[in-house]
Amino acid sequence: MPDTETRTILFDLDGTLLDTAPDLADALNTVLLENRHNPLPYADIRPVVSHGGIALIELGFKLDSSDPAFGPLRQRLLEVYRKNISRRTQPFPGITELLDNIEQRGLNWGIVTNKPGWLTEPLLKDLDLFDRAACVISGDTLDERKPHPAPMLHASQLANSRPEQCVYIGDAQRDIEAGNNAGMQTLVALFGYLQETDEPHTWNANNMIEHPQDLLAWLDNR
Repeated sequence: MPDTETRTILFDLDGTLLDTAPDLADALNTVLLENRHNPLPYADIRPVVSHGGIALIELGFKLDSSDPAFGPLRQRLLEVYRKNISRRTQPFPGITELLDNIEQRGLNWGIVTNKPGWLTEPLLKDLDLFDRAACVISGDTLDERKPHPAPMLHASQLANSRPEQCVYIGDAQRDIEAGNNAGMQTLVALFGYLQETDEPHTWNANNMIEHPQDLLAWLDNR
């Protein structure tokens, strides 16, 4: 019988491993103010953060991506964000202890995100997480991005695990689709940036967790 014991825990980045919303919200509001728009309340920005810079510009400026102003505004957003990328970002409560516990169990962990590498790597380095990760797969590491399974399969290879030995945790439907498409176990991070319209119970995840520490109980009860 093949060994399907969990060996690797893989995380989405924004809204799962790290609470990046404060810095991204600040960046969006900076660009709004630069363009004589009113800033948005944090509560309006937070649920959109997992969907990246395109979604943030759509939210803030009510523009379609085909608008000529869209590209420059998105580029400016990313420039402002990069300069302040770890000013207020922190691991979600419980993540630091969770990573310690994962490593104490002899497991490894990694990251699969659609965030581009030029933002992912400096952020993880600022928080002293980059060198601890068994793999860091960014949105531009491969030609394909989530929900395509290729980034997930690449992560499992780098972590020296088979897909069925990996668990992927994310807060967006594409995260769960990517993990399922790759043949991994999947968990929804309900503490992340879910929108009111999201229906995570329909995403076909193996389970949903309210707090990072819930992962340990799930592992122990598999």
